[in-house]
Amino acid sequence: MDRIEFAVPDMSCTACVMTLEALEDDLPGVRRATADYRRQRLTVEYDRTQVTAGEIALAVQALGYQPLPWPPKF
Repeated sequence: MDRIEFAVPDMSCTACVMTLEALEDDLPGVRRATADYRRQRLTVEYDRTQVTAGEIALAVQALGYQPLPWPPKF
């Protein structure tokens, strides 16, 4: 099981949390999606044989959010 974390600066409420956490139901290979709007972070546990980190990021974008790598890389 792999894990990736994104900063999601446009996540601002519990409705955003529910939308992002629904990834675990909507995207095959995602085992758990945990969103925290106070920290503006999304943590996703996934099976890389079924879905890639890039596909997860695209799914987050399709929901209307901008996922940024966390921690940031300079």
